[in-house]
Amino acid sequence: MQFFDRSSEASRPFLTWQRIVDWAQIHYRDRIFRKDELIPARPGLLYLVNKGVIRLAGKTTQLNSVNENASDIIDSPESNEDFPEETFLGFVPAGQPFEIVAQSCYDLQAYSHLDGTHVIWLYWHDLDNWPHFRKEVYEALRYQHQRKLLWLSALGQRRTIDRLMSFINLLIEEYGEPYEQGYCLPYILTHAQIGSSIGSTRVTVTRLMGKLRRQGLITIRDDNSICVPDIRH
Repeated sequence: MQFFDRSSEASRPFLTWQRIVDWAQIHYRDRIFRKDELIPARPGLLYLVNKGVIRLAGKTTQLNSVNENASDIIDSPESNEDFPEETFLGFVPAGQPFEIVAQSCYDLQAYSHLDGTHVIWLYWHDLDNWPHFRKEVYEALRYQHQRKLLWLSALGQRRTIDRLMSFINLLIEEYGEPYEQGYCLPYILTHAQIGSSIGSTRVTVTRLMGKLRRQGLITIRDDNSICVPDIRH
């Protein structure tokens, strides 16, 4: 889903993406962030990503343990350092909105995943001036919610390797870009970040990624981006 298609601006003569950017700059509602910089986002505001990509993460007071299938257990012990404090929750690319919803047991955080990420923020009542824009925001957030339900369903599988493959497939389906014989994730994730999403550890993810590569289910490019071959080839 493309939230704002710049090619269709002619169909919105009263509202274009550039006009929103101009409005934000006039009202000091925008900022450019460095890679991995924390976005000072808070509940009650709407955020728009103009350039770059946002990485969403969550912090909990306790780590939820996941029972690994016997075939996924490795002999070497895994220290607490293998379990990251934050759980990776997904990306918000350019042209998409996001919000920070207050949770009683989950502290949501937003980070700039790429250098030069440009973020705009608005109060929800600001959307009253732009009913067509407000409608698109609601549709985009509703779509994101539906994707989260698919994410939770896929990550409910028992075996870690199945959760890992489902996680990769969901990311590729959502953000993948075509390459010679398949699709690649344009954003780099560490094995620790992947492990935080599937309820596993960095060590286990590294081992299972190697297994998936040997099986030909994924490939890793020189820039460490994850690729999935197109089964039609």
